[in-house]
Amino acid sequence: MERTVFIVSDHTGLTAESVARSLLAQFETVRFRYVTRPFTDTEEEVYGLVYEINSIFEREQVRPIVFSTLANPVLNDQLKTAPALHFDLFRTYLGELERELGQPPTGRVGRLHSVSDNSYFTRIDAVDFALATDDGLGDRHYQMADVILIGVSRAGKTPTCLFLGLQYGLRAANYPLAEDDFERDTLPEPVKAYKDKIFGLTINPARLHQIRTQRKPNSQYASMEQCEYEVRRAELLFKRVGIQYFDTTSASIEEIATNIVQSAGLKRKIG
Repeated sequence: MERTVFIVSDHTGLTAESVARSLLAQFETVRFRYVTRPFTDTEEEVYGLVYEINSIFEREQVRPIVFSTLANPVLNDQLKTAPALHFDLFRTYLGELERELGQPPTGRVGRLHSVSDNSYFTRIDAVDFALATDDGLGDRHYQMADVILIGVSRAGKTPTCLFLGLQYGLRAANYPLAEDDFERDTLPEPVKAYKDKIFGLTINPARLHQIRTQRKPNSQYASMEQCEYEVRRAELLFKRVGIQYFDTTSASIEEIATNIVQSAGLKRKIG
């Protein structure tokens, strides 16, 4: 079974899409086709969207599902004339919040993802930092890092650093453990002075072999023996120097980042 899902917003639509995908992920036997309509902020655009939804309803003989975050009540009411199952993610909560807080919502568009918000610049700075210190580069900046991820190549360090920057505003650097590092009894010299900021990532050797084979097939780097060796030595190093570490084998980037934030006692820097 397949259902069409519309994500409608007068701004980026990221909030609506995140909520929609989180909810619909619970229905594993249904395939969802997502149609995103960000920056929908005129009557003409909403009329066109209503027509599109109606056409899909007539063709598929099952109503689409709509998740919307339209701040304008007129446009919102107009959208609700479409034959669909509607989830108005703002109106569901704003009324009760208004009663509780004793003041009306501003109705301003794009408050969460505003360039005028300091959180925006904190996020951009953190992402720039992750890129500047990726893969062992920019070690002179480690003193400014909130966290330094270390682990074998392809264990998920780079995407996790970028996610920590984008979603938490945290300055995350990463250092890949190399052949020479496995023979030492201490942390590699570039990160040695920052032990309190270090968090390790590990991964199942078989999964690492699979990932590396896609990148460099039939290489020593991707061989099962090399993967087993590196993972074993990396975990021994983590235990020897007393570093917390997390297995990324079956975890999503969101889960890895959340685990790091919780385990390392970090605090989100953006609202």
